[in-house]
Amino acid sequence: MKPALITIALLIVSNVFMTFAWYGHLRMQSSGISSDWPLFIIILISWGIALFEYCFQVPANRIGFDGNGGPFSLIQLKVLQEVITLTVFIIFSVLAFKGTQFKWNHFLSFLLLIGAVYFAFRK
Repeated sequence: MKPALITIALLIVSNVFMTFAWYGHLRMQSSGISSDWPLFIIILISWGIALFEYCFQVPANRIGFDGNGGPFSLIQLKVLQEVITLTVFIIFSVLAFKGTQFKWNHFLSFLLLIGAVYFAFRK
């Protein structure tokens, strides 16, 4: 498999874990699962989930970085990661938080980020 595809796949998996670490506790709270848990327990659980995020994020950056023979510059990696993060977040929020509404300004901001990817990859 090509390093670019491996990098993107690892970034997607990493961002799924990151999104659950950062926002999954809100879903658990709203469903009544963790509403009476102390904050430090929520933080520890989020850290545990974030460990898996790092297990995918670090290899993605190592494989994808052009300084290590990968296809992406450091800036391209970061911009790509941000767009993947937003995409994963949108999917997560629509599936986990049924009442979440995306308005025109949210979609416009997403399009602008896609534009950022275009310009970051432009030679």
